[in-house]
Amino acid sequence: MNTLTRRLLLSAFLLGGLAACDKPASPPEIAGPAFKTTATVQDLMVSIVDPAADGVWEAVGTELSKDGLVEKQPRTDEEWLAVRKQAITLVESANLLLIPGRAVVAAGGKVEDAHVPGILSGDESQQAIRKDQAGFAGEANRFHDVAELALKAIDAKSVAGLLEAGSRIQQACESCHVKFWYPNAKKPPA
Repeated sequence: MNTLTRRLLLSAFLLGGLAACDKPASPPEIAGPAFKTTATVQDLMVSIVDPAADGVWEAVGTELSKDGLVEKQPRTDEEWLAVRKQAITLVESANLLLIPGRAVVAAGGKVEDAHVPGILSGDESQQAIRKDQAGFAGEANRFHDVAELALKAIDAKSVAGLLEAGSRIQQACESCHVKFWYPNAKKPPA
């Protein structure tokens, strides 16, 4: 091999090495965490979702008292912070619902509203979720997104935005419940 050929090969090798240095390193593959579910879907609803939703819904409204109409809304930074904590809880509770392996109710347990006509049993609800995992995930993600609207309204200190987000949270909850909790319940007359 002559000197020119060696120089060309060395130059090609060095340029190839420099080109490789310009490329960002691929992030290492990280295996997902192994989740351990303790709480059931029903536990999450009773202990986390319902209280947080109530905190958001009850932050804004009009009440009739003996003194007349009372407009309720967050006014101080502390009041906005308190409702923000509830909204954060709602946003992240949507992710808790999506953790694989979470039971709807404890083994042998009953759903809270088992006495209400049209309510699925825990097993029936679990089967409905298994049959339509994509639909359940879509409902949980919709819930996440509308709860996030509440968070944005709170950060903007928008009472009207918080009221609208509260309505959308209610719609998202109802949409999921109609499919996976009480699809056979009688619909109220229009």
